[in-house]
Amino acid sequence: MVPPRRTRQQRVAAVELPPGMWKTLWTNVQRGSVLLRLAMCAAAAIFLWAFTKAWDPPFSHRLGEVPHRNVIARVDFEQPDPAATNKARDEARRFAIAEYDQNPEPLAQLRGQLVDEISKVLQAKTLEEVDPEVWKRFQPPLAAGTPDPTPEEQKEQFERFRQAFAEEQALSKFADALEEVMTPFEQRGLLKELPESAQANTEKILVRSKGAEAFGAQVPVADVRVKQAAPKLQQALKEKLPSVEVAERAFAWLEPKLPETLTLDAKATQASQEKAAAEVAEVTKPFVQGKDMLAEAGKPLNEDSLKLLRLEHEADLADRTASERLHRSAAMLGMFVALYTLAGFYLYRRDRRVVDELLRLAALLGLFVVCVAVAKVLSQYAWGADVIPLLLFGMVIAIAYHQELALLLSLCTTLVVVVAIGHGFTEALALAATVAGAVLVLRQVRTRSRLLVVGFAAAAVGFFTTLGVGILDERSWTSLLTDGFTVALWSIIAGSLMTVLLPTVEKLFGVETDLSLIELGDPAHPLLQELIRRAPGTYNHSITVASLAEAAAESIGARGLLVRVGAYFHDIGKMLKPQYFIENQTKGDNRHDSLVPAMSTLVIIAHVKDGADLARQNRLPDSIIDFIQQHHGTTLVEYFYRQANQKKVQENPEGGALDESSFRYPGPKPQTREAGVLMLADAVESASRVLKEPTASRIENLVHEISMKRLLDGQFDESGLTLEDIRKIGESLVKSLTAVYHGRVKYPDQETA
Repeated sequence: MVPPRRTRQQRVAAVELPPGMWKTLWTNVQRGSVLLRLAMCAAAAIFLWAFTKAWDPPFSHRLGEVPHRNVIARVDFEQPDPAATNKARDEARRFAIAEYDQNPEPLAQLRGQLVDEISKVLQAKTLEEVDPEVWKRFQPPLAAGTPDPTPEEQKEQFERFRQAFAEEQALSKFADALEEVMTPFEQRGLLKELPESAQANTEKILVRSKGAEAFGAQVPVADVRVKQAAPKLQQALKEKLPSVEVAERAFAWLEPKLPETLTLDAKATQASQEKAAAEVAEVTKPFVQGKDMLAEAGKPLNEDSLKLLRLEHEADLADRTASERLHRSAAMLGMFVALYTLAGFYLYRRDRRVVDELLRLAALLGLFVVCVAVAKVLSQYAWGADVIPLLLFGMVIAIAYHQELALLLSLCTTLVVVVAIGHGFTEALALAATVAGAVLVLRQVRTRSRLLVVGFAAAAVGFFTTLGVGILDERSWTSLLTDGFTVALWSIIAGSLMTVLLPTVEKLFGVETDLSLIELGDPAHPLLQELIRRAPGTYNHSITVASLAEAAAESIGARGLLVRVGAYFHDIGKMLKPQYFIENQTKGDNRHDSLVPAMSTLVIIAHVKDGADLARQNRLPDSIIDFIQQHHGTTLVEYFYRQANQKKVQENPEGGALDESSFRYPGPKPQTREAGVLMLADAVESASRVLKEPTASRIENLVHEISMKRLLDGQFDESGLTLEDIRKIGESLVKSLTAVYHGRVKYPDQETA
């Protein structure tokens, strides 16, 4: 059956074209793995948005900056005036009311004494019977120019005084009236003069009665000062006592004896003063928008100008509306989206492994976030220091991936940092050029010094770029040179930091090069070359030990490469006196034959210290110096110890054994598993050379004997090696030595040497 013929429109509609770019993009976005990666990018952007406070513009001024024009206040704000504030608070302290403790007992006792004195006077019938000194105290002072009273007048005065108390209970009534008069003074207290230490209000004080917890009402100073309170006391006596003469004589007796009953409470007064000072509001100096100048053109910003500009910036931020913050936040997040899109398309087209491997993407985003955050923090403490994390970021990406990606991502990160910190165009250009220069110079890192070269190259680019853009910006040469040298210094520091951080970078991004150890273990190293020239036997011994130790270290999971490089250098101290070590001696030439055992021991032991000194002089890492110092631990130089001990026994059979301490290495004992491995490998290799027929069983016995001797001697106590580790090390050494001393085919025409 023939199918029906389709029309033209049907044939066109039946054609299915591949999905377009947007449809493909939408399909991919709906995948879970893509959504996870987008969420990671969004999390990084949101964190940086919050960390950098992207909703507000940053403070863009710095110390030493030279404005091109006068900086006028953009908003109204106030500047705290510390001097005026301190003055106002000092005034508040001076006007604070001092606090005193009142003790009424002296005044009460004074009342009692007065009544007793009057009682004594009244007991006398005549003036002659009265004690003259007692009666004298009752004499009111005479007015100026008034003659002293005659004896008759004195008698009359005495009689009138007695008559005033002639009535029954007159003395008791006098005592009651006196108590009534003195009560206000006993409540308020008396004070001769205000103490200078008070430095408080001179018109009022607060008085607290003895035993009371709370302070009473305020009391005028005039009511408690003795000179001012005495006339009031005199007037009160005249009003309350029945006789004016009695009042005058009582006052004459009281006035010179009026005590000081108020005591300043210094602690409470100071607290009151500080409270009054704290209540004084801070005095400020107002600045008007568009009128007051904050910084003058052509003059570098000092600390005071910078504080003023920061106050203006804070006032400006306080005036910003929610709409303004929202717009800026949207702009910042939009910038992140644009940068992510640019970098994402590049990675998708040129380096898919970063996008495909989640850990790589996480590491890259983490590095980006840390770089921006550290740059933001550093910029607040040292101008230009933000170039350090940017340079480190660029170099890390160049080492972990390639230069093109490093350039793209570094420039994107630089843009984020510039916006977050508030750099101007000239600073942004200098930053971008410095980072790009470092990335372009960084090709292959074959040596550690290469990273320092990159740092110096970035320093040169940063210095000259800063000068160039500064000249275009018409800045002063002093400012340009200062900024240029500052950027150069930070760039060199970044190169140095990268050298230190390189192992971490290798581990973080999977760049497994062991660059440091490989470089150090290069046979062309000057120390190793000098060892070959001076002590070839020691060099061959070190190479063999390195091979044995590396295999043994790897058998227990230790760092074999580290042990191997440490073995290369462990005996470099022997090059200073090579002929004193057997591997460098020719047959029949033994320098120790002319030395006593103790001196020979000193020569042998000295190679450890000499090696450490050589290593320090040649700037070897501390880990290698540790191998040099620890590969003998505190072991005994047995050969010369036995010689010395035998000689001592011959000379003095009853003297006992020789002290071992002077025949032991100074140590320390091995502090790491790697150092313990090297100790065993070194000892076993040296001992195996004296085996006449190094069969497998003899080698095994030798290794076991040396291992147990070192173990029982406590040499592994601080190394962290376990018995299982020592067993595995021994097995590895046996295998390696057996391979070294393997048997060979003997040909018929060969004769035994």
